[in-house]
Amino acid sequence: MPSIALLHEAQQLHSVSDRLDLLAEQDSLFSEALISISGSVRNTATLLEVLVATKIAPPSGLDWDA
Repeated sequence: MPSIALLHEAQQLHSVSDRLDLLAEQDSLFSEALISISGSVRNTATLLEVLVATKIAPPSGLDWDA
């Protein structure tokens, strides 16, 4: 199922972001750039999760038959 694959990729992106954060803590020369890249990667992962969540089921509380 494509949604499962997308969620797996989002999880992988979160892991990359975490590793970049760790590298930023270890190397002050690149820390600002690594933190910025890490945030972008994390945001992309979150967007993938939102995409899957909005495509799997309609939001509750809305009357789609009206």
